[in-house]
Amino acid sequence: MTFDDGHKTQPITKLQVNEAFKRVKANGGSAGVDGGTIKDITENPRRHLYPLWNRLASGSYFPRPVREVKIPKGNGGTRSLGIPTVIDRVAQQVIATELETMVDKTFSDHSYGYRPNRSAHDAVSQCRLNCMRYSWVIDLDIKGFFDNIDHGLMLKAVEYHTKQKHILLYVKRWLEAPVQLSDGGMLYTEGKGTPQGGVISPVLANIFMDIVFDKWMEKQHPDVEFERYADDIVVHCTHKYAALKLLGSIRGRLKSCHLEINEEKSRIVYCHRNQKKQPKLKETYQKFDFLGFTFKPRTVRVRGKQVLGFTPAISQKSTSRIASELRKRDIHRWVQLPLGKIAELLRPKIRGWVNYYGKFRLSDMRKLFRILHIRLVKWIRNKYRRFKRKEWVYAYRYLQKVSRCYPNLFYHWQYPVLRP
Repeated sequence: MTFDDGHKTQPITKLQVNEAFKRVKANGGSAGVDGGTIKDITENPRRHLYPLWNRLASGSYFPRPVREVKIPKGNGGTRSLGIPTVIDRVAQQVIATELETMVDKTFSDHSYGYRPNRSAHDAVSQCRLNCMRYSWVIDLDIKGFFDNIDHGLMLKAVEYHTKQKHILLYVKRWLEAPVQLSDGGMLYTEGKGTPQGGVISPVLANIFMDIVFDKWMEKQHPDVEFERYADDIVVHCTHKYAALKLLGSIRGRLKSCHLEINEEKSRIVYCHRNQKKQPKLKETYQKFDFLGFTFKPRTVRVRGKQVLGFTPAISQKSTSRIASELRKRDIHRWVQLPLGKIAELLRPKIRGWVNYYGKFRLSDMRKLFRILHIRLVKWIRNKYRRFKRKEWVYAYRYLQKVSRCYPNLFYHWQYPVLRP
């Protein structure tokens, strides 16, 4: 039996579902607990998308449990991600698109995460400018943000922006969806927490933090500058004691919203360009990390002169993570492949690293690519017999010659500062 949109109780159309699937398909991703893949839906969209629209439009849609996946963190630990099924991701994309059109125009100018026409580079650029204007920074870290979001407060935040029943209904069901652990057990949310990894999670996080933090800051401390990317926050202050007072105020605000500051990772940092003028205070930090970049005093060239600045560059955590990934690939053992094929296989990764981390102070990535070049030198010695019994420097000179003759072979070789 075929239904049309006019018979349904919820204002969701087939076109919305089809457009949502196109976005989910473009983003890719793995299967959820049901094992269904994007390819399965692509081969027979009517079999999967029509029943989804039917349930969404009639109010009978209930999400499946999300699949838990552990991913490594920079400090050696792991972070839990919740992977919904592909069908559930399509349903979340339908509501997320609706919510984005409503709420994005109401968000603060200090918010940069997961918003159209805004990026992490915009947040880092603004943070760099504010570090030149203000001498102190509060580097905020919220303890277990996605694990501790209160469902009642989250629904109130969504209701602040919209009264549409289908949005509130499905957001509530997604918040209450259980997590299927890697050992097969089920973990229930019990009134708090939302799995990080769903399509709707970034939108809900922005809605929650916009009310909990952004609008509160703009009302209570209108003269304070800050940047927020999801739950990563940097606040700028003029004086040390103003920063201490503001940190206490923020701590109380988050506590009232059932959140907690991570005291071990949150810190007050002195970021004046001339570190020699630093006040004689104990436990004062002189650098902080934000979105994969480390802000600290560095020598910069201004109008032909070298001066001390406070600028961002790729962080040590990011360098270590990428270096670990390069080592795991065992590139020096790929002797069955020509150098051009190796460059082709690594190009997408290298392009992503350079385009993101090379935006600020590209030269600081030399240490990272030195690891890749050492692996390539080992590959040369394993590949070619004439280099096996010679010192490694001969293979390194050969790699330098190749980089000069073929500067576009590896993506980063187009930048002379990153060549071997």
